[in-house]
Amino acid sequence: MQVSSGTGGPQKRKTSDTMKPEIHPKYVDSPVHCACGANWTTRSTKPEIRVEICSTCHPFFTGKQRLVDSAGRIERFTKKFAKKVTPAATA
Repeated sequence: MQVSSGTGGPQKRKTSDTMKPEIHPKYVDSPVHCACGANWTTRSTKPEIRVEICSTCHPFFTGKQRLVDSAGRIERFTKKFAKKVTPAATA
């Protein structure tokens, strides 16, 4: 294989530019487990993968709107930023 160096003619690539052996992580089949119960297998450098949401339960893919509320975050937000109603001044 020839590589153009930009300053002159083409140069041959050195054979020592290949990947070094035994420094790369192992790429293995990994089972993936979702919180909804779906399981599948993929390839990764991790031996096992656990996810909270996947294409089986995500609203974008399912078309169902499921609100995930952790510890009343929505209620706290609406309470904090709700407009305060003041009695109208009588004229």
